[in-house]
Amino acid sequence: MNLNQITVPSKDIPKSILFYKALGLELIVEALPHYARFVCPIGNATFSVHLVEELPKGDGIYVYFECEDLDALVGKLASKGIPFDELPNDKSWLWREARLKDPDGNNIILYFAGENRLNPPWRIKS
Repeated sequence: MNLNQITVPSKDIPKSILFYKALGLELIVEALPHYARFVCPIGNATFSVHLVEELPKGDGIYVYFECEDLDALVGKLASKGIPFDELPNDKSWLWREARLKDPDGNNIILYFAGENRLNPPWRIKS
């Protein structure tokens, strides 16, 4: 099994398209006003947004995008005016992360974990 796609809710698909294109995703399906799909620049994973009347309550959704050049990417995005809730910093779980929200309040985490993504020191031995 392989994770293919994540879909998040949006109340404004055109606004979401602009946001995710600015992050570096490539738009591959534009079915306005209800749906848009992107492909990640590395690998074959896809990501989409779909139109909803009401957004989820509470903490909502967390989506993680891994990038080796995290600090450079965050600097580039910040220079374009994209606001961050948290700039790149090292976490106790051995990942480096930056956090922001998309136009609908979905939590987006840009991170780099390297070897620790799949093989942290506390990984269960099989």
